[in-house]
Amino acid sequence: MTRRQQPTAWLMLAPVLIVVLGAIGYPLLRTLYLSFTDSRLTGLSQVPKWVGLGNYQHALSSPDFQAAAWHTAYFVLVSVGLELILGVLVALLLNQKFVGRALVRLLLIVPLALPTIVNAMMWRWIYNPEFGAFNALLTQLHLIGDYRSWLGEPGLAMNMVIVADVWKNYPIITLVVLAALQFIPKELLEAAAIDGAGAWTRFWRITWPGILAALSVAMVLRTIEAVKVFDIIYVMTRGGPADSTKTLSFLVYQEGFSFLRLGSAAAYAYLVVLVSVLLIGLYIVLLRRQERAT
Repeated sequence: MTRRQQPTAWLMLAPVLIVVLGAIGYPLLRTLYLSFTDSRLTGLSQVPKWVGLGNYQHALSSPDFQAAAWHTAYFVLVSVGLELILGVLVALLLNQKFVGRALVRLLLIVPLALPTIVNAMMWRWIYNPEFGAFNALLTQLHLIGDYRSWLGEPGLAMNMVIVADVWKNYPIITLVVLAALQFIPKELLEAAAIDGAGAWTRFWRITWPGILAALSVAMVLRTIEAVKVFDIIYVMTRGGPADSTKTLSFLVYQEGFSFLRLGSAAAYAYLVVLVSVLLIGLYIVLLRRQERAT
Protein backbone atom coordinates (compact mmCIF):
# COMPACT_ATOMS: atom_id res chain seq x y z
CA MET A 1 0.00 0.00 0.00
CA THR A 2 1.40 3.37 -1.04
CA ARG A 3 1.30 6.53 1.06
CA ARG A 4 -1.39 8.00 -1.20
CA GLN A 5 -3.62 4.99 -0.59
CA GLN A 6 -3.28 5.05 3.21
CA PRO A 7 -5.69 7.99 3.84
CA THR A 8 -8.32 6.30 1.68
CA ALA A 9 -7.86 3.01 3.55
CA TRP A 10 -8.21 4.71 6.94
CA LEU A 11 -11.30 6.56 5.70
CA MET A 12 -12.91 3.28 4.66
CA LEU A 13 -12.03 1.69 7.99
CA ALA A 14 -13.32 4.64 10.01
CA PRO A 15 -16.95 3.41 10.37
CA VAL A 16 -15.78 0.02 11.65
CA LEU A 17 -13.28 1.60 14.04
CA ILE A 18 -15.95 3.91 15.43
CA VAL A 19 -18.29 0.97 16.08
CA VAL A 20 -15.51 -1.06 17.69
CA LEU A 21 -14.42 1.81 19.93
CA GLY A 22 -18.02 2.52 20.91
CA ALA A 23 -19.00 -1.09 21.55
CA ILE A 24 -15.76 -2.25 23.18
CA GLY A 25 -13.53 0.67 24.05
CA TYR A 26 -16.03 2.74 26.03
CA PRO A 27 -17.34 -0.16 28.17
CA LEU A 28 -13.76 -1.17 28.99
CA LEU A 29 -12.81 2.34 30.07
CA ARG A 30 -16.06 2.79 31.99
CA THR A 31 -15.54 -0.50 33.82
CA LEU A 32 -11.96 0.49 34.62
CA TYR A 33 -13.20 3.75 36.13
CA LEU A 34 -15.86 1.96 38.19
CA SER A 35 -13.25 -0.44 39.57
CA PHE A 36 -11.63 2.52 41.38
CA THR A 37 -14.90 3.68 42.97
CA ASP A 38 -17.47 2.44 45.46
CA SER A 39 -20.23 2.63 42.87
CA ARG A 40 -23.39 0.66 43.61
CA LEU A 41 -26.15 -0.47 41.29
CA THR A 42 -28.74 1.23 43.50
CA GLY A 43 -26.96 4.57 43.51
CA LEU A 44 -26.23 5.30 39.84
CA SER A 45 -27.69 8.81 40.17
CA GLN A 46 -25.12 9.65 42.87
CA VAL A 47 -21.48 10.54 42.26
CA PRO A 48 -19.43 7.47 43.29
CA LYS A 49 -16.64 7.90 45.80
CA TRP A 50 -13.07 7.35 44.60
CA VAL A 51 -11.41 4.49 46.52
CA GLY A 52 -8.32 3.96 44.39
CA LEU A 53 -6.94 0.44 44.62
CA GLY A 54 -9.19 -0.41 47.54
CA ASN A 55 -11.40 -2.74 45.53
CA TYR A 56 -8.39 -4.61 44.17
CA GLN A 57 -6.82 -4.92 47.62
CA HIS A 58 -10.09 -6.19 49.01
CA ALA A 59 -10.42 -8.71 46.17
CA LEU A 60 -6.92 -10.14 46.60
CA SER A 61 -7.37 -10.46 50.37
CA SER A 62 -10.94 -11.78 50.21
CA PRO A 63 -11.40 -15.47 51.09
CA ASP A 64 -14.29 -15.63 48.62
CA PHE A 65 -12.09 -14.34 45.79
CA GLN A 66 -9.28 -16.73 46.69
CA ALA A 67 -11.69 -19.67 46.81
CA ALA A 68 -13.21 -18.66 43.47
CA ALA A 69 -9.71 -18.37 41.98
CA TRP A 70 -8.89 -21.88 43.18
CA HIS A 71 -12.14 -23.26 41.77
CA THR A 72 -11.42 -21.55 38.44
CA ALA A 73 -7.86 -22.90 38.33
CA TYR A 74 -9.11 -26.41 39.08
CA PHE A 75 -11.78 -26.14 36.39
CA VAL A 76 -9.27 -24.86 33.82
CA LEU A 77 -6.56 -27.46 34.53
CA VAL A 78 -8.86 -30.48 34.65
CA SER A 79 -11.28 -29.57 31.86
CA VAL A 80 -8.67 -28.33 29.39
CA GLY A 81 -6.36 -31.24 30.27
CA LEU A 82 -9.10 -33.79 29.64
CA GLU A 83 -10.10 -32.03 26.42
CA LEU A 84 -6.48 -32.21 25.26
CA ILE A 85 -6.14 -35.93 25.94
CA LEU A 86 -9.57 -36.90 24.64
CA GLY A 87 -9.38 -34.58 21.64
CA VAL A 88 -6.02 -35.92 20.46
CA LEU A 89 -7.01 -39.57 20.98
CA VAL A 90 -10.29 -39.16 19.08
CA ALA A 91 -8.53 -37.27 16.29
CA LEU A 92 -5.97 -40.07 15.90
CA LEU A 93 -8.82 -42.59 15.78
CA LEU A 94 -10.82 -40.64 13.20
CA ASN A 95 -7.70 -40.26 11.08
CA GLN A 96 -7.71 -44.01 10.51
CA LYS A 97 -9.79 -45.65 7.79
CA PHE A 98 -12.78 -47.68 8.99
CA VAL A 99 -16.35 -48.30 7.98
CA GLY A 100 -18.64 -45.44 9.01
CA ARG A 101 -15.84 -42.92 9.55
CA ALA A 102 -17.75 -40.16 7.75
CA LEU A 103 -20.79 -40.70 10.00
CA VAL A 104 -18.69 -40.63 13.16
CA ARG A 105 -17.03 -37.40 12.03
CA LEU A 106 -20.46 -35.93 11.41
CA LEU A 107 -21.70 -36.95 14.87
CA LEU A 108 -18.67 -35.21 16.35
CA ILE A 109 -20.27 -31.89 15.42
CA VAL A 110 -23.37 -32.54 17.55
CA PRO A 111 -21.92 -31.34 20.89
CA LEU A 112 -20.53 -28.22 19.23
CA ALA A 113 -23.89 -27.46 17.64
CA LEU A 114 -25.62 -27.36 21.01
CA PRO A 115 -25.72 -23.94 22.73
CA THR A 116 -23.94 -23.99 26.08
CA ILE A 117 -27.19 -23.29 27.92
CA VAL A 118 -28.90 -26.24 26.25
CA ASN A 119 -25.92 -28.47 27.00
CA ALA A 120 -25.97 -27.41 30.66
CA MET A 121 -29.72 -28.05 30.98
CA MET A 122 -29.34 -31.45 29.34
CA TRP A 123 -26.62 -32.55 31.74
CA ARG A 124 -28.55 -31.14 34.67
CA TRP A 125 -31.42 -33.48 33.78
CA ILE A 126 -29.00 -36.37 33.28
CA TYR A 127 -27.65 -35.81 36.80
CA ASN A 128 -31.12 -35.41 38.32
CA PRO A 129 -31.09 -37.21 41.72
CA GLU A 130 -34.61 -38.61 41.32
CA PHE A 131 -35.01 -39.70 37.70
CA GLY A 132 -31.73 -38.84 35.99
CA ALA A 133 -30.30 -41.15 33.33
CA PHE A 134 -26.87 -41.20 34.99
CA ASN A 135 -28.21 -42.64 38.25
CA ALA A 136 -30.35 -45.14 36.32
CA LEU A 137 -27.37 -46.34 34.29
CA LEU A 138 -25.09 -46.78 37.30
CA THR A 139 -27.86 -48.54 39.21
CA GLN A 140 -28.51 -50.96 36.36
CA LEU A 141 -24.79 -51.72 36.18
CA HIS A 142 -24.80 -52.28 39.98
CA LEU A 143 -22.11 -49.65 40.45
CA ILE A 144 -24.19 -47.76 43.00
CA GLY A 145 -26.95 -48.96 45.29
CA ASP A 146 -28.91 -45.74 45.74
CA TYR A 147 -29.48 -42.68 43.61
CA ARG A 148 -27.10 -39.80 44.39
CA SER A 149 -27.35 -36.05 44.06
CA TRP A 150 -24.33 -35.53 41.83
CA LEU A 151 -24.70 -31.76 41.75
CA GLY A 152 -25.64 -31.55 45.43
CA GLU A 153 -22.39 -32.83 46.93
CA PRO A 154 -19.55 -30.29 47.28
CA GLY A 155 -16.91 -32.89 46.50
CA LEU A 156 -18.59 -34.02 43.30
CA ALA A 157 -20.38 -31.03 41.80
CA MET A 158 -17.39 -29.38 40.11
CA ASN A 159 -16.24 -32.68 38.60
CA MET A 160 -19.72 -33.30 37.21
CA VAL A 161 -19.75 -29.83 35.65
CA ILE A 162 -16.34 -30.54 34.14
CA VAL A 163 -17.67 -33.72 32.52
CA ALA A 164 -20.45 -31.70 30.89
CA ASP A 165 -18.00 -29.05 29.71
CA VAL A 166 -15.53 -31.60 28.31
CA TRP A 167 -18.29 -33.42 26.42
CA LYS A 168 -19.23 -30.21 24.62
CA ASN A 169 -15.79 -28.77 23.92
CA TYR A 170 -13.42 -31.67 23.25
CA PRO A 171 -14.61 -31.83 19.59
CA ILE A 172 -12.94 -28.44 19.08
CA ILE A 173 -9.56 -30.00 19.88
CA THR A 174 -10.43 -33.06 17.82
CA LEU A 175 -11.30 -31.06 14.71
CA VAL A 176 -8.20 -28.87 14.97
CA VAL A 177 -5.90 -31.86 15.45
CA LEU A 178 -7.66 -33.83 12.72
CA ALA A 179 -7.09 -30.96 10.29
CA ALA A 180 -3.40 -30.76 11.28
CA LEU A 181 -2.98 -34.50 10.75
CA GLN A 182 -3.91 -34.11 7.10
CA PHE A 183 -0.71 -32.13 6.49
CA ILE A 184 1.61 -34.80 7.88
CA PRO A 185 3.06 -36.78 4.96
CA LYS A 186 1.91 -40.39 5.13
CA GLU A 187 5.11 -41.43 3.38
CA LEU A 188 7.08 -40.19 6.38
CA LEU A 189 5.04 -42.33 8.78
CA GLU A 190 5.30 -45.34 6.49
CA ALA A 191 9.07 -44.93 6.18
CA ALA A 192 9.40 -44.72 9.96
CA ALA A 193 7.33 -47.91 10.34
CA ILE A 194 9.52 -49.72 7.82
CA ASP A 195 12.60 -48.62 9.76
CA GLY A 196 11.15 -50.30 12.85
CA ALA A 197 9.74 -47.32 14.72
CA GLY A 198 6.87 -48.27 17.00
CA ALA A 199 3.51 -46.54 17.26
CA TRP A 200 4.61 -44.38 20.21
CA THR A 201 7.88 -43.40 18.53
CA ARG A 202 6.06 -42.40 15.34
CA PHE A 203 3.60 -40.35 17.33
CA TRP A 204 6.18 -38.59 19.49
CA ARG A 205 8.77 -37.98 16.75
CA ILE A 206 6.54 -37.23 13.75
CA THR A 207 2.87 -36.75 14.61
CA TRP A 208 3.25 -34.64 17.75
CA PRO A 209 5.55 -32.00 16.19
CA GLY A 210 3.18 -31.88 13.21
CA ILE A 211 0.10 -31.05 15.29
CA LEU A 212 1.76 -28.99 18.02
CA ALA A 213 1.32 -25.56 16.42
CA ALA A 214 -2.38 -26.01 15.69
CA LEU A 215 -2.95 -27.68 19.05
CA SER A 216 -1.28 -24.79 20.87
CA VAL A 217 -3.69 -22.28 19.35
CA ALA A 218 -6.71 -24.40 20.23
CA MET A 219 -5.48 -24.99 23.78
CA VAL A 220 -4.88 -21.30 24.45
CA LEU A 221 -8.33 -20.38 23.15
CA ARG A 222 -9.93 -23.09 25.27
CA THR A 223 -7.94 -22.01 28.32
CA ILE A 224 -9.09 -18.42 27.99
CA GLU A 225 -12.70 -19.55 27.59
CA ALA A 226 -12.36 -21.83 30.62
CA VAL A 227 -11.00 -18.98 32.75
CA LYS A 228 -14.13 -16.99 31.90
CA VAL A 229 -16.55 -19.89 32.48
CA PHE A 230 -19.93 -18.70 33.71
CA ASP A 231 -22.95 -19.95 31.77
CA ILE A 232 -22.59 -23.67 32.47
CA ILE A 233 -21.96 -22.92 36.16
CA TYR A 234 -24.98 -20.63 36.37
CA VAL A 235 -27.35 -23.14 34.79
CA MET A 236 -26.14 -26.31 36.48
CA THR A 237 -25.24 -25.29 40.04
CA ARG A 238 -25.65 -21.51 40.58
CA GLY A 239 -22.19 -21.68 42.19
CA GLY A 240 -23.27 -24.25 44.78
CA PRO A 241 -23.42 -26.40 46.72
CA ALA A 242 -21.72 -24.46 49.50
CA ASP A 243 -19.98 -22.27 46.87
CA SER A 244 -17.96 -25.30 45.73
CA THR A 245 -18.45 -24.41 42.04
CA LYS A 246 -18.27 -20.62 42.33
CA THR A 247 -15.75 -19.41 39.74
CA LEU A 248 -14.30 -15.94 39.22
CA SER A 249 -16.81 -14.99 36.53
CA PHE A 250 -19.70 -16.18 38.68
CA LEU A 251 -18.28 -14.15 41.58
CA VAL A 252 -18.23 -11.07 39.34
CA TYR A 253 -21.89 -11.65 38.47
CA GLN A 254 -22.81 -12.21 42.11
CA GLU A 255 -20.91 -9.16 43.30
CA GLY A 256 -22.51 -6.90 40.72
CA PHE A 257 -26.07 -8.17 40.40
CA SER A 258 -26.73 -9.94 43.70
CA PHE A 259 -24.85 -7.68 46.11
CA LEU A 260 -25.19 -4.62 43.79
CA ARG A 261 -21.55 -3.59 44.33
CA LEU A 262 -20.54 -2.41 40.87
CA GLY A 263 -17.18 -1.04 41.96
CA SER A 264 -15.85 -4.27 43.42
CA ALA A 265 -17.48 -6.30 40.61
CA ALA A 266 -15.59 -4.20 38.06
CA ALA A 267 -12.33 -4.78 39.94
CA TYR A 268 -12.99 -8.53 40.00
CA ALA A 269 -13.75 -8.44 36.27
CA TYR A 270 -10.49 -6.67 35.49
CA LEU A 271 -8.56 -9.24 37.51
CA VAL A 272 -10.12 -11.93 35.32
CA VAL A 273 -9.09 -9.91 32.25
CA LEU A 274 -5.56 -9.68 33.66
CA VAL A 275 -5.38 -13.45 33.97
CA SER A 276 -6.55 -13.80 30.35
CA VAL A 277 -3.95 -11.28 29.17
CA LEU A 278 -1.20 -13.17 31.00
CA LEU A 279 -2.29 -16.39 29.31
CA ILE A 280 -2.21 -14.69 25.92
CA GLY A 281 1.26 -13.33 26.67
CA LEU A 282 2.44 -16.79 27.69
CA TYR A 283 1.04 -18.21 24.47
CA ILE A 284 2.89 -15.62 22.36
CA VAL A 285 6.18 -16.37 24.15
CA LEU A 286 5.78 -20.12 23.68
CA LEU A 287 4.82 -19.67 20.02
CA ARG A 288 7.89 -17.53 19.33
CA ARG A 289 10.13 -20.09 21.02
CA GLN A 290 8.59 -22.80 18.89
CA GLU A 291 9.15 -20.76 15.72
CA ARG A 292 12.80 -20.22 16.66
CA ALA A 293 13.26 -23.93 17.37
CA THR A 294 11.91 -24.82 13.94
